[in-house]
Amino acid sequence: MKITGYELFQVPPRWLFLKIETDEGITGWGEPVIEGRAATVKTAVEELMEYLVGKDPLNIEDHWNVMYRAGFYRGGPILMSAISGIDQALWDIKGKYYNAPVHQLLGGKARDSIKVYSWIGGDRPSDVGEAAKEVVSRGFTAVKMNGTEELQYVDSYEKIDQVIERIAAVREAVGPYVGIGIDFHGRVHKPMAKVLAKELETYRPMFIEEPVLSENNEALREIAKHVTTPIATGERMFSKWDFKKLLIDGYVDIIQPDLSHAGGITECKKIISMAEAFDVAAAPHCPLGPIALASCLQVDATCHNAFIQEQSLGIHYNQGSDLLDYIIDSSVFQYENGYVKIPDRPGLGIEINENHVRKMAEISHNWKNPVWRHKDGSVAEW
Repeated sequence: MKITGYELFQVPPRWLFLKIETDEGITGWGEPVIEGRAATVKTAVEELMEYLVGKDPLNIEDHWNVMYRAGFYRGGPILMSAISGIDQALWDIKGKYYNAPVHQLLGGKARDSIKVYSWIGGDRPSDVGEAAKEVVSRGFTAVKMNGTEELQYVDSYEKIDQVIERIAAVREAVGPYVGIGIDFHGRVHKPMAKVLAKELETYRPMFIEEPVLSENNEALREIAKHVTTPIATGERMFSKWDFKKLLIDGYVDIIQPDLSHAGGITECKKIISMAEAFDVAAAPHCPLGPIALASCLQVDATCHNAFIQEQSLGIHYNQGSDLLDYIIDSSVFQYENGYVKIPDRPGLGIEINENHVRKMAEISHNWKNPVWRHKDGSVAEW
């Protein structure tokens, strides 16, 4: 079997889909994208595919190493996201070739389903109490929200109090035992992160996410001294080598590699297994489309330390198009009592609605994250 060609589809709300074709009529789909840099990743995919056309798609490990190691300059969000989507599509082809779901080719399932959480609250969170109550009424047992707007390195306790008020409203709305993930989104610098993490502890969060930017992971030691709340990070880390020091340092409780950013199925399976050796849990990052989510679920199935999965249905970024719009059978992502079953169909386990993909690719998108500024005019972390 040989790869004969590929197509890329830039589709709303902010995604990039890849279709790889073979001479045996088997096609595979991947989702190579960095939110806000879709066109840049598209070019990187085109460069990598120059090598892959004409090759046997089943030799995934070798292809991954060529894509990664044959570039003298390697790693980072753009190149690793391009590799990720290609890797997903190759696994999709391999599963279809052997008429098996990807998880069977990775060693088989360690679980039949996995807990999922639903997003509440947007980039400037408000009315989160009612949103949380509505989500829980649909059967979810865990929610996640952005905790804060922009914060200066050292900011006012008024903003801290506003965060506490929102979290308190959510806890009151959902009761004592629904999990609440609080995403700091890298908006908080170390001085305020210590304060905020300690103030939030009384509400028993499921985890605090990216309390500081990943380039400042050494600050996790200081935050971990102040709280017992589990600390999660990893969505802006892109390889096993990025995660190595984080795990050795021992201040993270939950890693969140993104299967469309951190090397795809091949690499994220290794990253999550590395974390297992450090008794660290995994909650893969996935505010993206159906191909990314399907890839996550195939890896989640095989990893003992995966405990919850992010998914983007109804997320505030999905304007004009949503997760289920691009697949033919939406029941594959049917959430029951806060869980989703692991897809058992061949490959990634989903069937892409190609007609809809082509229609929406004509609309395309040019999604960019907003630029925030502090009152003094300096650029704020978004």
